[in-house]
Amino acid sequence: MTAARTGALRTALATRVVVADGAMGTMLQAQEPTLEDFQQLEGCNEVLNVTRPDIVRSVHEAYFSVGVDCVETNTFGANHAAMAEYDIAGRVYELSEAGARIAREVADEFTAREGRQRWVLGSMGPGTKLPTLGHIGYGTIRDGFQANAEGLLAGGADALLVETTQDLLQTKAAVLGARRALDTLGLDVPLLVSMAFETTGTMLLGSEIGAALTALEPLGIDLIGLNCSTGPAEMGEHLRHLARNARIPLLCMPNAGLPVLAKDGAYFPLGPAELADAQETFVREYGLSLVGGCCGTTPEHLRQVVERVRDMVPSARAPRPEPGAASLYQSVPFRQDTSYLAIGERTNANGSKKFREAMLEGRWDDCVEIAREQIREGAHMLDLCVDYVGRDGVADMEELAGRLATASTLPIVLDSTEVEVIRAGLEKLGGRAVINSVNYEDGDGPGSRFARVTALAREHGAALIALTIDEEGQARTPGKKVEIAER
Repeated sequence: MTAARTGALRTALATRVVVADGAMGTMLQAQEPTLEDFQQLEGCNEVLNVTRPDIVRSVHEAYFSVGVDCVETNTFGANHAAMAEYDIAGRVYELSEAGARIAREVADEFTAREGRQRWVLGSMGPGTKLPTLGHIGYGTIRDGFQANAEGLLAGGADALLVETTQDLLQTKAAVLGARRALDTLGLDVPLLVSMAFETTGTMLLGSEIGAALTALEPLGIDLIGLNCSTGPAEMGEHLRHLARNARIPLLCMPNAGLPVLAKDGAYFPLGPAELADAQETFVREYGLSLVGGCCGTTPEHLRQVVERVRDMVPSARAPRPEPGAASLYQSVPFRQDTSYLAIGERTNANGSKKFREAMLEGRWDDCVEIAREQIREGAHMLDLCVDYVGRDGVADMEELAGRLATASTLPIVLDSTEVEVIRAGLEKLGGRAVINSVNYEDGDGPGSRFARVTALAREHGAALIALTIDEEGQARTPGKKVEIAER
């Protein structure tokens, strides 16, 4: 991978519409690989990267032949959760690297042949486990995505695409795993996130588009958008929200409509011209920078999309971002139109005897009910503090943050003096949390609590409450408060 190639991709995304490919799985299955090709792991398409690279190569060639700018690697399932179901979790890196290498070879051949740069998007699918629901541990899934990303980068991917995400905590784990891979390898490539929204209008676990944007944009990703689950008709309102609020460029890769059940099985009804119509409209109205297709889309679909949008420039946007925090379900702006921002404090073990006693006795449902009472009474966020002498704060935070992640519709303010307790909370919350708090009591140098907490906030995209306290103590005068705040 060369810096020049990556730079060219960034330039292209900033100046014109870049076109990606379409469906991968159906194209592979159409060539009828045998059970031996799958190494007896039926349905594990990623194994074909090592047993039948010719089949995988032919799919990439079919899409590049119709003029797309980039293809996705055959690595949608090359993550810990999906591979573990086949008992091959140890092959994540191998299959990721092989998939990226095949795509890289084909991209380079077309670049040399036609004199126009082609790129490779490293596909990082969601896996089959939802960490928010406790199906898999956060650290396990994050580390699996890191191996996935490291393999893709070693194989020559020009960008990493975290796609078809269904659980915001899973999405964050994938992004953080990818970030760790980039840091480990000393690389800097675009990091893209594409979410799957159901016909209900939310992600699988109920996340609204506003919650998703609030949670994911602070992670430092380069593009955000939608793919899979629905056709373009169901994506318009979500793209409208992103166009109005997202600071970063947008992408969209819809299915060829919603699947229709027929006597011969399911099929996708949206034709190539209809997909091209939709993508042209999206580029013009919402300023998309990257378009493509997902389930049911074919090279012919993408050929017509290329013809329609390749020479277009994304329409200029004037986003109006609204700073805030988010639960798994909804975003809450920091600036309230008709009220101050009210943070419910009754889920604080140091401020509420009722909550503390319930926590000490392990009455977790009672703790959750206390949180719900504050929601009903109009709080905008919930302060969660489990610090108590003699208790295992990490364990208590994991228990309560894990429960409130799905039981509370409000964002959580993680309130602790212990860095590892804050970390435990962040690794349970798919939304955007607030950390309460940071100060300069022990300075701001390496190893200080300020440095450790701000590093955590940066990694997880959390917001921070900062107190005007320095090495000399609490600021007492307006001038001193301003001095510390500016520092």
